[in-house]
Amino acid sequence: MENVHYQVAEIEISYKPKFRAVDRPQIGSSSEAYDIILNSWNDNQIELLEEFKIVLLNRKNRVLGIVKISAGGIAGTVVDAKIVFAIALKACASGIILTHNHPSGECNPSEADIKLTKNLFECGKILGISVLDHLVICPDHYYSFKDEGLL
Repeated sequence: MENVHYQVAEIEISYKPKFRAVDRPQIGSSSEAYDIILNSWNDNQIELLEEFKIVLLNRKNRVLGIVKISAGGIAGTVVDAKIVFAIALKACASGIILTHNHPSGECNPSEADIKLTKNLFECGKILGISVLDHLVICPDHYYSFKDEGLL
């Protein structure tokens, strides 16, 4: 039997924050999350196209970062749970806040939004990463799944 050698890529994970954890914003409410998220959104696109982002949090709900997962059209965007949690795992996040905008200005979640949230919540439970909230944002208001009892 011939001895076969395979070449495989080595995977290395590193995390090099540029500031101390205590200097990061801490989120204690949906309104605090909304303020931080809105600050990261491009004002020129919030009413143009739908984007989905996640806020990565440590155990003390301090923000590790905000990551854009996808951008779509006026009426939707595709979100892949594998991408969401691959990023959360790489950042060693203990929790995440899901967020996306509705270019229409109507922040009530669609049935697809509710189904996605439940799916990501269940995925997070399996991985030990808490899905703390899902905010649907508009320029002057937001909808919080947690505040409305859907999480």
